[in-house]
Amino acid sequence: MIERIRHMLIKEFLQVFRDPKMLRVIFVLPVIQVLIFGYAVTTDVRHVALAVFDQDNSIESREMVARFEKSKYFDVVARPRSEQEVLDVLNNSRATALLRFDTRFGDDLRAGRTAQLQLLLDGTDSNTAGIVANYATRIVGDYSQNVLLERTSRLLGPMRQPGRVEVARRAWFNENLESRNFYVPGVIALVVMLVSLMLTSMAVVREKEIGTMEQIIVTPIRPIEFILGKTAPFALIAMVNVVIISLVAVFWFEIPIRGTVLVLLAGTLLYLLSTLGIGLLISTVSQTQQQAMMSTFLFFLPAMMLSGFLFPIANMPEPVQWLTYVNPLRYFLVVIRAVFLKGTGLDILWPQFLALAIVGIVTFTVAVSRFRKTLA
Repeated sequence: MIERIRHMLIKEFLQVFRDPKMLRVIFVLPVIQVLIFGYAVTTDVRHVALAVFDQDNSIESREMVARFEKSKYFDVVARPRSEQEVLDVLNNSRATALLRFDTRFGDDLRAGRTAQLQLLLDGTDSNTAGIVANYATRIVGDYSQNVLLERTSRLLGPMRQPGRVEVARRAWFNENLESRNFYVPGVIALVVMLVSLMLTSMAVVREKEIGTMEQIIVTPIRPIEFILGKTAPFALIAMVNVVIISLVAVFWFEIPIRGTVLVLLAGTLLYLLSTLGIGLLISTVSQTQQQAMMSTFLFFLPAMMLSGFLFPIANMPEPVQWLTYVNPLRYFLVVIRAVFLKGTGLDILWPQFLALAIVGIVTFTVAVSRFRKTLA
């Protein structure tokens, strides 16, 4: 048995490493993907393009605009002078937000009345619009409080400021609340899944296309030996990929890895047990490599959407949440983020390890069973 598996391993390694293009796809492309997604996948909203339509042009309105400019969130990019220019700025997406002051803004403030300030938002991206609205509300609130205190001091003279409550915030694990620290480990999990699925989904079907499956059928090799010989090289390649792109995450993006590397590697092995089993299952039911490739992407996209990588699972409808329990990416995202950011060990992550083991054993068993039916 060991001798037959050894020959399969040699064959698979030779087939992979004799193709320079395949080597670039396996080892270079994942690093490029991590670099691209590491910069692109972020929910931090900064340098919001802001337009200002100031019909008042008073000291108060200019001070308000200055507060927006001094913050790290807004950049004034346009100052329309008419209603038509306001529409043009918003319709042409030259600005994400627009501040509009009416002609009585400064007079109302000086008279002690409530001054009206309109904030127009580009709502096509609802998440960004909500964050921008929160930023603007905070800036306007601080300005309004300062105006109220100054007016009270002028009317009543110097007085002791009333007591107030301040929240002392402290974020654990991700101290600066950088969304990149949260998303880049998830990108590592996505890239590993995509690479392992692509390699294994074409493993068996390639034998069918080049005509060597008949030769394998008449050999004494058993299905489990064939499966192990096919998956072991890809598992090793995927582990090397994890090490390489993890180094990129730590040294390029400066994402801390606070946990034990052995826990990360153990979780990756169980994760690969699932992804390689799914890839082999796709390969056994496909007749051509094109079918295998299409089936891989048909599985990968829903798996990504139902993993919690982009959208919280708790926000999904309950029937959809049940589907996520068979998704190995859901569990590995918890493992890799906990190891990178929290330093969590097996004493806490064992439910995810157990789930990955169950999913992996089931998928491998089905893949071996399906391959036996193909031989019959």
